[in-house]
Formats: sequence, C-alpha cells, structure tokens
Amino acid sequence: MSRLSQTVGAAQSRASVRRQGQSPWWTVPPFRERSVDSGCGSRPVLVLILSISASLTGCGQKALPRPVAAPTAPAKPETVEARSLPQVKFTDITEAAGLRFVHHNGALGEKLLPETMGSGVAFLDYDGDGDLDLFLVNSDAWPDPTTEKGSTQALYRNDGTGRFDDVTAQVGLDVRCYGMGVAVGDYDNDGDPDLYLTAIGGGHLFRNEAGSRFVEVTTETNTQATADWLTSAAFFDMDNDGDLDLFICGYIAWSAEVDRSQNFQLTGTGQGRAYGPPTAFGGARCILLRNDGGKFSDVSSEAGIEIRTPDLKVPMAKSLGVAPYDVDGDGLVDLAVANDTVPNFLFHNRGKGRFEEIGVSAGIALDRDGTARAGMGIDWAHFKNDGSLGLAIGNFANEMTALYVTDERASLQFSDLANLYGLGAPTQPPLTFGLFFFDYDLDGRLDLLSTNGHLENDIAKVQATATYAQSAQLFWNTGRPGRSLFVNVGQNVAGPDLFRPIVGRGSAYADIDGDGDLDVVMTANGGPARLFRNEGGSKNHWLRLTLNGKASNRDALGAEVTLKAGSLVQRRQLFTAKGYLSSVERTLTFGLGSREHVDVLTVRWPSGKVTEVTDLMIDRVYVVDEDAGIR
Repeated sequence: MSRLSQTVGAAQSRASVRRQGQSPWWTVPPFRERSVDSGCGSRPVLVLILSISASLTGCGQKALPRPVAAPTAPAKPETVEARSLPQVKFTDITEAAGLRFVHHNGALGEKLLPETMGSGVAFLDYDGDGDLDLFLVNSDAWPDPTTEKGSTQALYRNDGTGRFDDVTAQVGLDVRCYGMGVAVGDYDNDGDPDLYLTAIGGGHLFRNEAGSRFVEVTTETNTQATADWLTSAAFFDMDNDGDLDLFICGYIAWSAEVDRSQNFQLTGTGQGRAYGPPTAFGGARCILLRNDGGKFSDVSSEAGIEIRTPDLKVPMAKSLGVAPYDVDGDGLVDLAVANDTVPNFLFHNRGKGRFEEIGVSAGIALDRDGTARAGMGIDWAHFKNDGSLGLAIGNFANEMTALYVTDERASLQFSDLANLYGLGAPTQPPLTFGLFFFDYDLDGRLDLLSTNGHLENDIAKVQATATYAQSAQLFWNTGRPGRSLFVNVGQNVAGPDLFRPIVGRGSAYADIDGDGDLDVVMTANGGPARLFRNEGGSKNHWLRLTLNGKASNRDALGAEVTLKAGSLVQRRQLFTAKGYLSSVERTLTFGLGSREHVDVLTVRWPSGKVTEVTDLMIDRVYVVDEDAGIR
C-alpha cells in the first residue's frame, strides 16, 4: 500500500469506525479540544480532498466493537460577571399561550431510526393579520391496518396577544403523514405564505388560499420530489427570475425492512436493541426543484446537485440541514448543506442553473483532522459586524459545534474557529439539532441558541454522564475578540425555563407579541413543544423590517440589507430556512442597543435594484416595497 493510500485510509477510518456496524454512532469517545491559532487556514487540504473522494463503501459493514469512554462533563459558562450579561429571561408560556402540541414519533419499541429524528416547526403569518402563527410538524404511527386514528400536523393561530388557537382542521392541515420538516415560501407570488412539508415517503406542498385555507397541490405542481426520506427544505430564487425554487435535503436510503434486519445493540451490553447509525444505510440525493411558473421541474442532475460516490456512483448525501446564502456576493444564492457522517456540501451558484460543489476547497466539509462529523442544524451570520461571514453547524455528541469563518467579505475560504471564539468546549458534550443566530438582547450583535437532545433513549446505560433529554444552550455575543466572544449564558441569568432538559429537535424565532424582541419555540421528539417569551430584550432599541418584492420574488428571499447606525454596521440576508427542519419569521430584526437613530438602511433586492432609506425612527416596524419604497 502506498503512503498516499495509507493517508486516505486513515482519514476514512476516523470517519467510519466510530459509527459503523454493531456499535451505534452515538457511542463515540469524547472529542479532544484542540488549540486553534491564527494560522488555522492551513488545513491538510490533500487529505480533505481525498476524504470526500473516498466513497462510503463501508456503509453497512460490521466494525469491531470499540470501548466507550464517558463523555466530558458539560463545560461551565466562562467566568463573566453576571451583572455584565444581558438581563434577559426566557419564560415558558406554553400552557398560558394555549399551545397543546405533542409530537408523536410512533415508537413501539422496535427502534426504527426515523422515530428519533423529528420534528420541525415554523413561524408564519398565514392569514395576513400581522401576527405570527405557528405550524408544527408531526410524525405518525407506523403503517398498521388496526390504526384508525393518528396524529396530524398542527397550525396554531395567534390572536394578536400572543395566545394561540388550534385551527388545524379549520384550515385543512389535519393531514396524516410521517412528517419531518417544513419550509415556508410564497411559491405562487400571490401574497400569502405557502407550506412545504417533508416526510418519509416524499414531500407535500400546500397552497395558501387567501389566508383562509390550505389546499394540497403536490401532484399538480410536481413537488413530491421522491418517495424516500426527506428532511430539511428551503425556498430560494436560484436564478433571480422572480419566483421561488425549492431545495430539499435527502437523508438516507432507508426502509423499515432493512432497519429491522440489522442487529443494532447497545455497545458493551450485548443486549437491547439500539437505534442504528446512518452509516448502516446508503446515501440519498438532494433535490432541486425549479419553479416554472407554479409547476416545478426536477433539475437536480443537470444543476450539479446530485453528488455521487466516485467509485460506486451511488448517492452520497446524508443531509439534515440546508442554509441558503449569497456567500461570495455575486448576486446568486449559494447553498450550505449539513451532512450526517459524510462531508458537508457548499453548492456555489455559478449561474445559468448550474451549481458547483466546493465544500472541501472552501473548508466547510470536514473537521480540522479531515473527518466527517454528524451535522444537523445550520445557519449563516455576519456575527462580528466587520464584513466577515460565519457558518455554524450543530454536530453529534462529543463533536463540538462547527463555526466556519471567512475573514474577508465575498471570500470562499473558511476556517473552523469554534475554539477561538468560545464555542469549542461548551458545545462538545451535547447533541445539537436546532441551531440559529439571533440578537436576543437587541444590542446589535448576533447571539447563538442551540437546541439539544440525544437520539438514544437508553444512552445512560452505556454512558453514565450522558442523558436523553438535554438542556438548550444560549451563547451571548460579547463583541470581544478571541475566546470571550461567545459566552455560555446559564439559568442564573436567563432563568431556568429555557434550560429545562428536553429531547430537543427543531427550533425557530419570531416576535409573537409585538414588543420588538425575539421569542423562541422548540420541539421535542416524542414530547410537547415549548414556547418561550423573551422578557427584557426590548430594553434596548430596535428596528424591524418586512420586505415585499415586485420584480424580485414576493417574499424578497435573498435580499441583502445593510443597516448603519453610527459606528454600528449590520448585514443580513433574508431567508427563513434556518437550523434543523424549521423556518423562522420573514421579518428581519436589527438590535440597536442604546442608539437612538438609524443613519441609513440599504436593501439590495434579488433583481439587482437598490433601495436606500435615511433617517429612520427606532423601535418600530417598517415595510419596504421594491417599487413603492418604505412605509
């Protein structure tokens, strides 16, 4: 064997031995925190390139049992005086708000992998009354002729006070399927938000009929996509033609029969079935549906979205999260995709309907050792307010959250600086699903919230310090350089409610009560959703912005907004698909801290048109139309 082949084999082994065969992939030993210096861009590029070329030929093969080491104890928040942290609390108002949703995963003891992966959630104003409503994805019982009733999706209408009423049956969304995620977008440009539901067995598109009812139009719009397992999805305009296209993540080539036939067991016990790893199943294909005026065409292959292994030429993706963003500032939306146990993707939009997958060369595909991690939630942000761009990806237990950062605007070269910016050690122990950036204290800097929860309900039997239900993590952006940039905020400051352990999955944010600050919802696998009201965030000043496209798509997805207030410069791109299986509100929120004046607001629309507005008042919501301007 050549030295080069040995290097490739070592990289493959690191990525697969801990996840394949009898030992489920959640029984990995603790990840050792590594130091990061300013030269972190010097990655072992050759190993990375060859790692992505190395196919997953070992999927389904049996690996030798590996001893299980106990994970490290959760890191304590960095020492920061409590009085210097934002005095913002998140209060659980689930019951008071009338939210009664409970996710049903259909688990009956067989431990089939889909049971532990759902589900998503979305904020949207479905009836156009100005209040954010709440759509929650449900799974169902497994097909059983004796099952006459099952769980349906759920839509809760906001009455304007932050209280929600269940209107699911009333609006036609009492639909049964084994749901996973949701994307929100006005695909027909009629002014109201439509819903795309991903599921085991394909997707479902629901057209919003003037805010009164949803009608399934999957067949006539050609949007089922596949009969396989779909996870996250995102609406975006790939060609800037004014209508929304749809990207859909495919997870694995799964079937109940194959899952049942494999003897997944709890490592070290010799007994008890465990949830199997994705490495035991083949890959899937991501799907790109082009909107041709209300009916969609599958252009995945011709667009370069179908990534296949170089040897067997089978689908490679095992995708759980997608985040659209115009990374290089060329006016075309690119797509970052979080993959589970295979390298992450970065689809660079080259125009004319073509994408190039550049995850390895861009530096977001693998960790610093050239190893694929288990990516779930994903989000982009200009979190330093200096022109640099960051991509956060939540990973598996004992795999710290990734924070890929480029130091130059419009650059396609990223380095994982999670350790450098304080996200390394604290995010190592938990298993992170939902994840997004938001400014919870409205100080003008984007913070990070992670929703955590394990896959295996019996994890404590093999890892004494691990738990199935886990606490969320809230990281405040201090604006300081180095390791103190993100500080882990605990319950002594933000209150106990947000941190009560759940089997966390999807999450989203919106201002549900009109006070300017951002409230949060989280889903729990096999359990109740939780709604948290932000109390104290609105002590700082703010500005909220709703964009309406004309030549651009009606939702203005892809619009870039720059806000200048004194020395503060903030940048956002409008996309609702964030995190894991979920969708946030369409209105953009800019925190201003103590600043009492906004100098200039610039909107660069997907059509290329630029709108500039000066001398804006604070603490109010503005609507900007592409043609008519601000109101």
